[in-house]
Amino acid sequence: MPSLKSLRIRINSVKSTQKITKAMKMVAASKLRRAQEAAEAARPYAERMAGMLASLAAGQAGAENAPRLLVGSGKDDVHLLVVATAERGLCGAFNSSIVKLARRRIEELSAQGKKVKILCVGKKGRDQLRRDHADKIVDTVDLSKVRRIGFSEAQEIADRVVAMFEAGEFDVATIFFNNFKSVISQIPTGTQLIPAQVGGEDGAAAGMGDAVYEYEPEEGVILEKLLPRNLSVQVYRALLENAASEQGARMSAMDNATRNAGEMIKKLTTVYNRTRQAQITKELIEIISGAEAV
Repeated sequence: MPSLKSLRIRINSVKSTQKITKAMKMVAASKLRRAQEAAEAARPYAERMAGMLASLAAGQAGAENAPRLLVGSGKDDVHLLVVATAERGLCGAFNSSIVKLARRRIEELSAQGKKVKILCVGKKGRDQLRRDHADKIVDTVDLSKVRRIGFSEAQEIADRVVAMFEAGEFDVATIFFNNFKSVISQIPTGTQLIPAQVGGEDGAAAGMGDAVYEYEPEEGVILEKLLPRNLSVQVYRALLENAASEQGARMSAMDNATRNAGEMIKKLTTVYNRTRQAQITKELIEIISGAEAV
């Protein structure tokens, strides 16, 4: 049976942990509101741009001079997986769910004889992936010093991906992130960046996929400028969705940890009181026995 001193130390330790988890929950709740607003504000712009690309791409279907970001390299041999995770932990299954989806994709591509390269955005994804796929990781983007995700960070990542594509380092690029739905629901998602996916769900949602427009200058010239911008927008949206999902997952995880700490404190307090009562009873019995002996 543990001593009263060890029980007191344990109770105080759990109480200190509970204070930390409660504070982290409150901080995450505060950050979640701003992150959720930013993610929701970015969705209409990304959807409208996807719809515009769908309309432009319809006029470029089968054209010989179509932009490479739209049609790709013509091959499907090398895949770049951009795995976007958090820089910090203590957010439940947020990071592991993204990595799990990326690992599944790696296994599928490897089974098909494809070569896989990984660009990690965030240290947590890198730490998990390098256990089994360290040879596939080409670089890691460190965002630990960025307090609030901005478009400049997304554009740097997009420029890096475009530079690798133009250098012939891969044929298809896909980004993995968590799509924010609610505090308790974040959906791991994979979105193809190169070749650009047009006319899909986003284009249909924007209501522009089947529209016919006349453009000045020509569609190909506009696409040359719009496709890199769209790539940055898609990366930016993924980072914003991730930021909101991370805070939602952390808020939920810290809430569970706080409640679990409260239950543990109750159990330890019960054990402490019973142990103390048993010790007092034992001392009284010894006193009474000694008195009777005299």
